[in-house]
Amino acid sequence: MIIIIYEFETAIYINFKDITISMKIKAGICGFVVGDALGVPAEFSSRETLQKNPVKTITGYGTYNMPPGTFSDDSSMMFCLAESLCNGYNLNDVSEKFQMWMHEGYWTANGEVFDVGLSTRKAINRLRVEKNPIDAGSKEEIDNGNGALMRILPLVVYLKDFSIHERCKIVKEVSSLTHAHPRSILSCIYYIEFALNVLDAESLEEAYLNTNFWLKLFLEANSEYTEEVPLFERIMNGSLIHLEENDIQSTGYVLDSLEASIWVLLHSDSYKSCVLKAVNLGNDTDTIACIAGGISGIFYGYESIPSHWIEQLARLNDIEELANRLEHKYE
Repeated sequence: MIIIIYEFETAIYINFKDITISMKIKAGICGFVVGDALGVPAEFSSRETLQKNPVKTITGYGTYNMPPGTFSDDSSMMFCLAESLCNGYNLNDVSEKFQMWMHEGYWTANGEVFDVGLSTRKAINRLRVEKNPIDAGSKEEIDNGNGALMRILPLVVYLKDFSIHERCKIVKEVSSLTHAHPRSILSCIYYIEFALNVLDAESLEEAYLNTNFWLKLFLEANSEYTEEVPLFERIMNGSLIHLEENDIQSTGYVLDSLEASIWVLLHSDSYKSCVLKAVNLGNDTDTIACIAGGISGIFYGYESIPSHWIEQLARLNDIEELANRLEHKYE
């Protein structure tokens, strides 16, 4: 990776243009969905319960009484964004696909919509009436769930050729379709920057520390997120490398979800160990596992994902076709 920095008053530009990403798209998408499917049956289970009876493979039924391989709203919304990006960047198209998903079952595992967060539901209903789709997302602090973070990963393939200033602007727009508070937006920005660094890193720890270094420079030069930066201290000061499991919360609060997903990536040595560790943290099991699983798939590669897990995924042919379309678009 060649990083070129240009500093003009308030902007720092980091370039990832020489990174080849097409071969990593399928790994990222499948890694994401497998993590989701692993977590769906155990969602809301406590950490204590899962310590006694840990998830070891894809199962079925459980919390939502769904068959093995069922994915949740996390994957459905990620698919909507990925499919839209196959035709370029168009917020109105993404908005329409989100509405088709929630109201018509588009990109669901089996035609049934379930486990939709309240903030996401309200925002998608507002998308019907807002002239500008980025005005649909809530700006209230109480609405800082992980509903934007869980679906943002496909932007990596589109954004790698943009400056960090441009990347942050686009991530903000896509997050704001459902979650427009600066905390949710900055969480999405961090995740995308981390994923971009993972593409060319020799270790996940290297990617983590590089992300912190470059993003700190950007945030120091831009005041938009000044009030939120202190809340990201544990992430951005490198503490996640040294924290223990008991220090990590795995709730649906966006900062908890971001911390937990990065922590399991830093404290595992394979795709399988990463997503199982994520699920067995408990609580928001599917979302933590898919957020971590997407990046873990990118880093360890498609072959690292157990084939018998992939084979159980609902709509596997559709998922693979979507990954191929996205690869061809951005190869």
